[in-house]
Amino acid sequence: MRRLADPLWFQAFGCVLGFNWRSSGVTTVVTGVLKHSLNEDVHGVSIAGGKGKRSREAKNEIPNLAEKHYNLSSAKMESLLYASRMAAKVDNSAVQDGFSLYHHVIAFDGEGNWTVVQQGMNRAFRMARRYHWISDTVKSFTFEPHAGIISNYKNPSTLDMTSIDSAENQKVSLELATSNIENVKSSVSRIIADYTPPFE
Repeated sequence: MRRLADPLWFQAFGCVLGFNWRSSGVTTVVTGVLKHSLNEDVHGVSIAGGKGKRSREAKNEIPNLAEKHYNLSSAKMESLLYASRMAAKVDNSAVQDGFSLYHHVIAFDGEGNWTVVQQGMNRAFRMARRYHWISDTVKSFTFEPHAGIISNYKNPSTLDMTSIDSAENQKVSLELATSNIENVKSSVSRIIADYTPPFE
């Protein structure tokens, strides 16, 4: 699972299996092949999720696989479900990079260790970006949680709310979300009133 969490190893593994290193299909095909090839009794790893609609099946597959193969406690199952949900939420919402997720898999073992591999697509640039997570290194789902992110395209206007550089943004966002809505409306109204369009 540590290797799957390494974006460069994952890409190289896809090439060894015979896929074009530049193809976004490496992610979906490699995880699909692993999902169908890994045997829990032999390898001790299960994979839930997939591409498109199958990504949303992870929430049903995790408890089924965990109970069938590992007899995991309800607490460990909940932890896996939470990891799956949070990784998807963070990469779709907290990392604002113009890439929308369409692929999500979580690999896990009988101890409740997990790795998430998911991919987003930027339709304007026709580019994909892959996000890797592993339970070993996640101290917080909202603070520097990734094992790695890989893409041929680097968006200079990305807002990564999980970055250490966004700590102040996180604080202000939390204050806005929990403050009186009338105060927020008043502040926005003042900003709009003071705004001068360029070249007016």
